[in-house]
Amino acid sequence: MYIDGISFAFWNHRQTMQLRQLLYVQEIARHNFSVSAAASAINTSQPGVSNQVQLLEEELGLKIFERHGKRLLNLTPFGQSVLALANRVLLDVDNIHKLAEDSRDDQSGILSIGTTHTQARYALAPAIKEFTQLYPDIHLKMVQGTPSEITKMAETGELDIVIATEAIAKSKHLSVLPCYNWNRSVIVPANHPLLSEKSITIEQIAEYPIVSYMQNITGRAMQDRAFQEHNLTPNIVFTATDADVIKTYVEMGLGIGIIASMAFNPIKDLPLQAIDASHLFHPSTTLLGYRADSYLRAYSYAFIECFAPHLTRKVIDSRQPHYKAPHKATR
Repeated sequence: MYIDGISFAFWNHRQTMQLRQLLYVQEIARHNFSVSAAASAINTSQPGVSNQVQLLEEELGLKIFERHGKRLLNLTPFGQSVLALANRVLLDVDNIHKLAEDSRDDQSGILSIGTTHTQARYALAPAIKEFTQLYPDIHLKMVQGTPSEITKMAETGELDIVIATEAIAKSKHLSVLPCYNWNRSVIVPANHPLLSEKSITIEQIAEYPIVSYMQNITGRAMQDRAFQEHNLTPNIVFTATDADVIKTYVEMGLGIGIIASMAFNPIKDLPLQAIDASHLFHPSTTLLGYRADSYLRAYSYAFIECFAPHLTRKVIDSRQPHYKAPHKATR
């Protein structure tokens, strides 16, 4: 029997590889070529993984991994192509399962979200509260990391949705949508000279030691750009991944702080004071990303809309690249 020129007898004879073999290849690559770590991650035995990979290589007649003795070192050029195709196959299998689960029951499941400390602490809480009221049987799994870390996890299918300011936009594998714009405040101890200024300038900020975010964290690129545009070199004396640490060191007198305005609470953060600096810096945009070729379950759409109400299912499905994020008021 032939369909589209393919003999089913030939196809059935050749197609003996198993999905689990592709999964083992994927997990070994994901765990830095450690077979034991890959086996542990998927709750199986190391000899079983090694044996299945060897059987797959024998079937294909080519090596997928470079080896030194029994130790795997890297993917061969052929192996790189196999991994790319394996990722596609396994993603489609996962999509089929998600489609079936959505058809059977769209009120239960697991939604994994990757985000940064700033988003988790200061922006996501209201959305999560609203979502859990709408979907009480959905288990939310939140992973915190740097934008680069969570972007990579979304690209490999470990996370359903990622929310951050930088790195996501650079991904070639994620669909990226704008959520909201935000800007910065300068935080200082009580009685600091800058508090007497009617409107601070970028030059005045540059006169003081600065405590702020690390590179590639929470819009740091936009912050650096503002100083560069004025030919200024700020004295960054300390960097951190989250605003709470920055506030601690400002309170200790290490310098003035530059943080996302949403991260400052005028009551809880006393005795520190915040000075609006939105006129000094270009706004940053918080972005939401998910694998472009993944199936979004109904509750995933609902969560996105809870977080960014303008991102309705219709907007998400259209994936308008020119869609602009609305401004979000400082919390």
